Amino acid sequence: MVDFLDQIAAAEKQNKSFLCVGLDPDPGRMPEHLAQEPDGIFRFCKGIVDATHDLVLAFKPQIAYFAAQGAEEQLRRVIEYIHANTDIPVILDAKRADISSTSKMYAEEAFDVYGADALTVNPYFGMDSIQPFLDYKDKGIIILCRTSNPGSAEIQNIVSQDGETVYEVVARKSAGEWNMHGNILLVAGATHPDELRRIREIVGGMTLLIPGVGAQGGDIPALIGSARGGGVIINSSRAVIYAGSGTDYADAARAAARETRDAINDAVYAICNDIRV
Repeated sequence: MVDFLDQIAAAEKQNKSFLCVGLDPDPGRMPEHLAQEPDGIFRFCKGIVDATHDLVLAFKPQIAYFAAQGAEEQLRRVIEYIHANTDIPVILDAKRADISSTSKMYAEEAFDVYGADALTVNPYFGMDSIQPFLDYKDKGIIILCRTSNPGSAEIQNIVSQDGETVYEVVARKSAGEWNMHGNILLVAGATHPDELRRIREIVGGMTLLIPGVGAQGGDIPALIGSARGGGVIINSSRAVIYAGSGTDYADAARAAARETRDAINDAVYAICNDIRV
């Protein structure tokens, strides 16, 4: 079985892309012709997938947007559709973790029920809560490190008695003792380029999932400069999927995805060739 990082590498090469498109289906923002349909969430996501799958290296459905509408079965269908019709891996954004017995159930939910290729995981219960996820050795376990939301510094930048911030501790453990199967990735937000640079210093070439581009205002050249030296998966959700609001929403999403992918590639080229951007 091909593992998640191999899937990401293949999609990156095939589509010349570092872009991940987040699937956050909000009926209040979806096109009117889909918002009231019984399977409108599935149809909306299918339209985005069909329009953008040759421009991305991953899709990232956020489970809350499905669960809040009682649309868990539509989420399962979306992931099944992506696997059946594209070569693009799926990151389930659920930020799960609990005591180990509950984490085991969360892992089964993500990987056995929904069939995700990777899962976002909260590290703040410690190693025993992460282990059930890591036991799925072919899956990507994407641990929250320095998130993109404005309030993240309240906890993640607290300095420990050893002089490390919380996010630095998470980065160090994720790159070292926790990563016994080599299937850990880290979430590092585009909105905090200095911390992103520090995380790269700690973890070396480990692949980073970088949210915050688009609606959250993350600067693409800045994040590429901070994250250089290892793998990246750069996520944009609302700026792509809600680029249009009519029956042509999928065409608008494709145009936004292409623009974002190309902006990322231009920044990578410029930084790698020491060109001012």
